[in-house]
Amino acid sequence: MKDSQQNSKPSNVSVLKAVQEHLKNMSDLKLQKLGAQDEQIQFLYLSSLADSQKIKDTIITPYYEMKETEDYENYMSSFPGILVLSDARQIEGKILSGYAVISVNEGTLYLFDAARIESTPVTAAETEVIVQGPSDSFNEQLDVNLNLIRHRYQSADLKVETMTIGTQSKTQLALIYDDARVDQSVLEETRVRLGSLSLDILQGSTELDRYLSSSKFNLFPTTIVTERPDRAVFNLSEGKIVIVVDTDGFVVILPVIFNDFFTAMDDKLLPKPVSWFLKSLRYLGLFLTVTLPAIYVAFSSYNTDVWKIQIALLVAGSRATVPYPSFIEVVIMLLMMEFLTEASLRLPKAIGSTATTVGGLILGTAATEAGLVSNIMIILVSVVAISNFVIPLNMMGFSVRILKYGLILLAALFGLVGIVCGCLWLTMYLASLRSFGKPYLRLFGLDRLASGNTNAGRGR
Repeated sequence: MKDSQQNSKPSNVSVLKAVQEHLKNMSDLKLQKLGAQDEQIQFLYLSSLADSQKIKDTIITPYYEMKETEDYENYMSSFPGILVLSDARQIEGKILSGYAVISVNEGTLYLFDAARIESTPVTAAETEVIVQGPSDSFNEQLDVNLNLIRHRYQSADLKVETMTIGTQSKTQLALIYDDARVDQSVLEETRVRLGSLSLDILQGSTELDRYLSSSKFNLFPTTIVTERPDRAVFNLSEGKIVIVVDTDGFVVILPVIFNDFFTAMDDKLLPKPVSWFLKSLRYLGLFLTVTLPAIYVAFSSYNTDVWKIQIALLVAGSRATVPYPSFIEVVIMLLMMEFLTEASLRLPKAIGSTATTVGGLILGTAATEAGLVSNIMIILVSVVAISNFVIPLNMMGFSVRILKYGLILLAALFGLVGIVCGCLWLTMYLASLRSFGKPYLRLFGLDRLASGNTNAGRGR
């Protein structure tokens, strides 16, 4: 045993020197030596990634407290998760992820996880606000996010598979599913898509969502990116898959159906009639924000005979000073609304709401007084903007924002017939979509009823 150890010393010394040579010119690369010439400990780490206090407490101080080097080796071997490697490439990779490599008497190379991880604390969700229920959100640390999920889903069937994506970023991600409820075909498809990714850098869940999509030109999202642990846990209970990406406070849920984007998490806490009413309001908001501008264009310029004479006169009187067709009027005001929405997202929070409110009021009042747009147009744009924001998930809200422009164009060209044809095309398009092989426009809860899993998600 001693002979084999003695024989391994030269190779481990050369490995350590090879690692130092490859990582040279890194000012944060630290090599420290402890002890005398014949009883020497060396450890190598990156000070920008490793926790210096942790190294002092677990590596340096115990060395001086132990009389024998053999005791120190036994101490190092007893750490859970300690690695013993002899491959230079593997050791480099570990050092670049925050490990410290420790050489004891130029023999065995131990790799100790000393990574210092900076992340935000668990805070309240900001992009998916609810009235009742838990308010915490994921943060940028994989272990914390797994803890938030496991704390809520204490089942032996909950499986976690980890993998690394990105040749340069080495981003860790976790594939989480309930083994008793997940659709195995979807799970296999997800593994294949993740395994086929060839990326240099992966920085977040939204980026991963884009790479996992079967088509880059889908109008609608086919996965959910959420920051809410309760939404992730609820979907796990329905047999779906959650992908947690390290360094990101959002997770990916798949597969999904269209109705998932109109479900808020506090719907589960409210009486059924109330939750149905709220969900109906969201679908009504979807209908209004997509079709209302197009209906205004069609009825004011193309199918004026549909309205009662009083309403037709009211609209005509309101538009008496407007110098261009209703199509141009609608597009101008909708684009102004888009500018305000984008500005409110990009401006600092302290001034964002004030700037956009004042800007909206001034623009709306000035445009009306100048006769550039009608009073009815201001009301219509306000209704469209408010209706767009009743959709709980922003990913769907972004998609819906562009749909209205296609219907406006059809309304300007063909009137009411164009709107009907556009809605039919939209329905057929939704029916043709698939989320990891599953129909996107599947009826609500039909899948659970078919599988007999009607209690999924209840009581959690």
